[in-house]
Amino acid sequence: MSQPKEQPCAIYGGQAVIEGVMFGGQSVNVTAVRRKDNSIDFFEVPKTEIGWVRTLKKIPFVRGIVGIVEASAKGAQHLNFSAEAFAEEEGEGAAPKEEKKESVAGRISMILGVAVVGILSFLFGKFVFTLVPPAIEQLLFAKAFQNQIGHNLLEGLIKIILLVGYIYFISLTPMIKRLFQYHGAEHKVISAYEAGVELTVENVQKFSTLHYRCGSSFIVFTVLVGVIIYSLFTYDSFLERIVQRIILLPVVIGVSYELLRFTNSLREVPVLRYLGYPGLWLQKLTTKQPDNSMVEVSIASFNRMRELDEQARA
Repeated sequence: MSQPKEQPCAIYGGQAVIEGVMFGGQSVNVTAVRRKDNSIDFFEVPKTEIGWVRTLKKIPFVRGIVGIVEASAKGAQHLNFSAEAFAEEEGEGAAPKEEKKESVAGRISMILGVAVVGILSFLFGKFVFTLVPPAIEQLLFAKAFQNQIGHNLLEGLIKIILLVGYIYFISLTPMIKRLFQYHGAEHKVISAYEAGVELTVENVQKFSTLHYRCGSSFIVFTVLVGVIIYSLFTYDSFLERIVQRIILLPVVIGVSYELLRFTNSLREVPVLRYLGYPGLWLQKLTTKQPDNSMVEVSIASFNRMRELDEQARA
């Protein structure tokens, strides 16, 4: 006998980690990772929130910036756990102690390097994408347009090309490909939960790897919103253009976050749902189809998170 559909009453989010998935609940963040012996390990961190931070997260256009900082700190902790678990298993074997130690250290450095890139890709990357595209545009197309709106549009196009190119090339590496598969597994579980179906591997695999409320969509929105906001201001020199971009970056982030929430609320509206499509297109690069084992890990992480949430409410 099938179980009745459960109506979701909370909005959950998560992220892929090395050989696993992290989900954030109301009271706890949980990561599940797959071990080589096929077992699943959990990493559970209770949520603690300062009063003034909670207040800021309720303020439109400010909550997006606060959320990014919070997500970066949270993600770092869980990525480090998954990286250490992976490196520990990679170091097992009959190699001499010193050689094994060197191998493990090398693995940790490599994996943590990937983790740091993942965590800082938005914070640091936004500054890079703020500085490099206008520099390229200024160098190659300084005299192409008489109005600054044309230059802003071209700057946005260069940003998109750099972003898509970067994601495409890193997705060719085996480790990042698996990370993107776990990203797809995370989205599938969230979508299955929001649809109110029982979380089994068979049910979850029926859902798409794409989701409106993804960080990949957020990155696309920052580019598109940036073109519009930058066009509201004029500049007299390249230096002024760069300074202006940096000063307006928090505004772009805040507006992009609100737009992401807005498009998510419209995803069932026949025409307006297309507002979220640019972000979904990018997710075709940042998510891959997971295998059943990856979906199983994602379900385990989500179920454990919800179990601990229910215990905290009891």
